[in-house]
Amino acid sequence: MTARVTVEEPSIKTLIQQTDDLYFVIATEISAATEKIKQGEFDNLKDATRSLKDLRMAFQLAVEERAKLAKFDKEKAGVVYDYALDFDAARAEIGRRLALLREAGDG
Repeated sequence: MTARVTVEEPSIKTLIQQTDDLYFVIATEISAATEKIKQGEFDNLKDATRSLKDLRMAFQLAVEERAKLAKFDKEKAGVVYDYALDFDAARAEIGRRLALLREAGDG
């Protein structure tokens, strides 16, 4: 007997949530590191500055990735120029107008 293991792809909402979680963690770490620098808790200011720079770069990457995922999520949902296209409503409106034209043509 062969056992099969299926691995589900993470949904875009899961990825966005994970990115948001990472965003929060990085922001918290940057804040804590900044406070340590202000209070002089680092022995080596050069190391502190490098650590803070690395955290800021990681934070920037997280922000960029979050923006990409949000854009992808909007596109997948059919959002264009900050509003969603409702194809069902458009289809219903076209059908309604065609019915009116059919009725008017019999006349």
